[in-house]
Amino acid sequence: MKRNAMIGYTLAAALCAGPAMAQELTGTLKNIKQTGAITLGFRDSSIPFSYLDDNQKPIGYAMDICYKIVDAVKKELKLDKLEVKLNPVTSSTRIPLLANGTIDLECGSTTNNVERQKQISYTNTHFLTASRYVSKKASKIGSIDDLKGKSVVSTSGTTNIKQLTEANAERKLGINIIPAKDHAEAFLMVETDRAVAFVMDDILLASLVAGSKAPGDYVISKDAFSKPEPYGIMLRKDDPAFKKVVDAATAALYTSSEGQKIYDKWFTQKIPPKGLNLNAPISAELKNQFAKPSDSPDPDSYK
Repeated sequence: MKRNAMIGYTLAAALCAGPAMAQELTGTLKNIKQTGAITLGFRDSSIPFSYLDDNQKPIGYAMDICYKIVDAVKKELKLDKLEVKLNPVTSSTRIPLLANGTIDLECGSTTNNVERQKQISYTNTHFLTASRYVSKKASKIGSIDDLKGKSVVSTSGTTNIKQLTEANAERKLGINIIPAKDHAEAFLMVETDRAVAFVMDDILLASLVAGSKAPGDYVISKDAFSKPEPYGIMLRKDDPAFKKVVDAATAALYTSSEGQKIYDKWFTQKIPPKGLNLNAPISAELKNQFAKPSDSPDPDSYK
């Protein structure tokens, strides 16, 4: 009888363990397990981070990183297959769509700062940039002060337009600030002389210039509106289990040789669809960040 009772207890414990283990999953991981799908938010013109190729397929540096995260999530949940859904986002919609559950990761060129961390979380930094402006050489805009009284464009919903607005007020420049819906529209305004300059992250400006009809017509400022700022893949706030998986995946990538290979693929080699080369070797600061991955929003921590 004792032996039979013991078998009974063992069977009961085994039956209870299944549901209990399933219940341990929470938040995003639970949802992904239940639906068999993960949704990535992508940008359509943030070259080389996240943009559309000739087949309207999202590609880029941040997309490659997100697919590495997808592999890690699939392994963590022991799934045979995991469907990847793709959802377009803009500077204005990316945080709301993440917060309301439409997307699970935002794969783009989003600055990690203290203010945003009140709403969402970031994984380890994958790039460092600074906010500058691009103008036509013919305009002879040599400094931020030279923008006084002129029309300047920046993309709505970005830290850049906020920095431009603050500098405009602090320096009493009287700039006419024009908000654009995306980076492509903003650059077009400079191209067609509707704005004298476009304020944005320097690497994005470099990509827009490289892809323009006359790259030699433009110059990117030495003057900056910001310190070096970190980019990170965004995920929902207060979801420690999912963040743990995502952080481990990005840390493993950046500390391996593959991290440098993915960087070189998008910043020092020809990229589709036009075969542009941004010629932007990895900086010493980003190399240090890759060696010791961090999700810090503090620009000073990356010196």
